[in-house]
Amino acid sequence: MKNYFYIAATIALTVYGQLVLKWRVSGAGDLPVAFSGKLAYLFRLLFDPFVMSTIISVFLASLCWMMALSKFELSHAYPFMSAAFVMVLFLSALFFNESISWQKLIGLLLIVAGIVVTSRSG
Repeated sequence: MKNYFYIAATIALTVYGQLVLKWRVSGAGDLPVAFSGKLAYLFRLLFDPFVMSTIISVFLASLCWMMALSKFELSHAYPFMSAAFVMVLFLSALFFNESISWQKLIGLLLIVAGIVVTSRSG
């Protein structure tokens, strides 16, 4: 059971990165039309300390994922990554007031059903 920690850490770090990137991009304003403006926009974001933390979280998630793959078959471990979709949907609604539609909820139920089915096989 402790080996599932690596999968959970990968998911948590991935979700953290997505939420923080959305937060910082939302605060940075609209993407400029001109190429030079886009470049300046991206560099400003790249050197934002919170965005830098997401780069670190991606690296740490990769390390956790490598450890998870040393313990599980890819076909067993990978479906759990779909849990990030579930978490992002609800947390984006909570933090960014994004909508949750019936279609999204049905899709999430299918994802969760897939996780249950594939995690029990093999």
